Amino acid sequence: MDRDGHRYTFGIGENYHAQDFLGAHEGTSDGVEGYYFRVWAPHAEQVSIIGDFTGWYDAPLPLERHISGIWEGFSPHARQGQIYKVLVQRHGGQVLEKIDPFARLLEKRPSTGAILQKSTPKKWQDSLWLGRRKRFGFKSRPINIYEVHTGSWKTDESGNPYTFERLQEELIPYLVDMNYTHVELLPVMAHPLGKSWGYQLMGYFALEPTYGSPEAFQDFVEACHLHNIGVIVDWVPGHFTQNDDALAYYDGTPTFEYQDPDRATNVGWGSLNFDLGKNQVQSFLISSILYWIEHFHLDGIRVDAVTNMLYRDFDQGPWTPNCYGDNRNLEGIAFLQKMTQVVKSYHPEVLWMAEESSFELPITKPVDQGGLGFDYKWNMGWMNDILRFYEMDPIDRKHAFELVTFSFMYCFKEHYLLSFSHDEVVHGKKSMMHKMWGDRYHQFSGLRNLYAYQIFHPGKKLLFMGGEFGQFLEWKSHQQLEWQDLEDSLNHKMQVFTRQLNQFYKDHRALWQIDDDYQGLDIIDADNKDESVLSFARQTDKGELLIGMFNMTPVERQNFTIGVPVSGLYEEVLNTELEGYGGTWIKGNPPQKTTPNSWKHYQQTLTLTLPALGASIWKLKRRGR
Repeated sequence: MDRDGHRYTFGIGENYHAQDFLGAHEGTSDGVEGYYFRVWAPHAEQVSIIGDFTGWYDAPLPLERHISGIWEGFSPHARQGQIYKVLVQRHGGQVLEKIDPFARLLEKRPSTGAILQKSTPKKWQDSLWLGRRKRFGFKSRPINIYEVHTGSWKTDESGNPYTFERLQEELIPYLVDMNYTHVELLPVMAHPLGKSWGYQLMGYFALEPTYGSPEAFQDFVEACHLHNIGVIVDWVPGHFTQNDDALAYYDGTPTFEYQDPDRATNVGWGSLNFDLGKNQVQSFLISSILYWIEHFHLDGIRVDAVTNMLYRDFDQGPWTPNCYGDNRNLEGIAFLQKMTQVVKSYHPEVLWMAEESSFELPITKPVDQGGLGFDYKWNMGWMNDILRFYEMDPIDRKHAFELVTFSFMYCFKEHYLLSFSHDEVVHGKKSMMHKMWGDRYHQFSGLRNLYAYQIFHPGKKLLFMGGEFGQFLEWKSHQQLEWQDLEDSLNHKMQVFTRQLNQFYKDHRALWQIDDDYQGLDIIDADNKDESVLSFARQTDKGELLIGMFNMTPVERQNFTIGVPVSGLYEEVLNTELEGYGGTWIKGNPPQKTTPNSWKHYQQTLTLTLPALGASIWKLKRRGR
């Protein structure tokens, strides 16, 4: 595409690789090598480049304005590795140093200069992984995600976050050992404050330099793929940091943000909302996400805070209705639909997930059916209900049993991911283990029960780091996980349990092959409130069958009987109360044959001992005749 084509498509919201034109690029002018600089600042009075090659303020490089609002200039003195900034004389006369919005490499904070780079394509070695991803897709495959905050999984001897080189050495072997299928990273794009966890972005094309170079991140993703681990990254297209040296009011007028100050200002998060109806912003954001997918071979994207883009009244501040008199953000809805269609047209095999908490719009239905076109939606309702239930005293659970059963009424309304994310273990919410009822022994029993229920319930899975070994303290983003907890026997056994549960999930097709239809689910008994026992089955299209029973009280149920859909010999394949996991059972239940008997609408029954506050999962080993 030539310059005019780039400018035109950027202006109509259809330049989906705008970083190939805007920003800084190597080139020649009249046979002289140097760098071209292009900045979109439509209402600026003047735009210049300052940097190492201009002596900074000694001889700024003035750019020329095009009718498109894009300023352009060429420097024969600019060289790879040099630092530069954009000097904007804003509408009204104020002069500010700003970041290059399309910069792919920034200085470490608190500095914000961009660093000139040459484009050197990586010779990737993950073609086998990409081929399998394209061939098999993800809907009928296991997805069990380990969510990681890059800055606090582990820190080095000086307390600094691991770089991607170090994470490649230690995190990837840990993921393999723990039998996860994917790792999801909180935003790794450049952000000005670590305390934001990366959710107030500054660089939409730049890796956070605290974690290393873009090449190091490419190598990390490649190494994950070579070890059969998918990589998912969080991304924030709804709002951005309000720091004055970043995108905020770039040319002195609302540029990336809404014209209406009430819509532009995100009071609750102290940030600014993108004007999602502006064509140039659409080009900017869609280019950003395609860049991350393509340049880093990512396997999935989780779009953060989708609800903020769907409704005008999501925030705490004042709001005005749309032209129809309601609270829908029509521009936001249209942009999300457009974005999903574009991303899926380029990369249908990449996971596209939404963090969204309302039920008014079909998030995972195709756009042509009125949906937003995402592949998965985080099931926030299930998460809130289930955590509330497991925090209860067991004596009260029979009065709130619908908290663990209600999800079966809607679990296929959307394509869901079941998440216990970072948001649930901060701000006084307590860690996953600390949420559980009872003394330390019962807390671990409850946690094993909960994780088994999550794995057995329809939907893809996610667990935030530290939860796998039952860290007691809630997550602190400024220090590493409490790895010393693993010196405690119960924490160590909890880690062993999670490792084996993850492998159990991968090994049993019934838990993921039919994950979006009632054909893969049979609710056996959701009415046993008095004993607080839930039982249901998962099955494959070939008739492979698993029966799961979840005892929500610390009372062992001997001679416990349920109906089962198929006669035959069943064997217990998972018991959360085994001694090796931190429980008291030396060995599990012996295999059991079904008994012809009428039980609800079933004609066969299975009798066993159900462990106190435990989960017991059985597999049909041999069908009856």
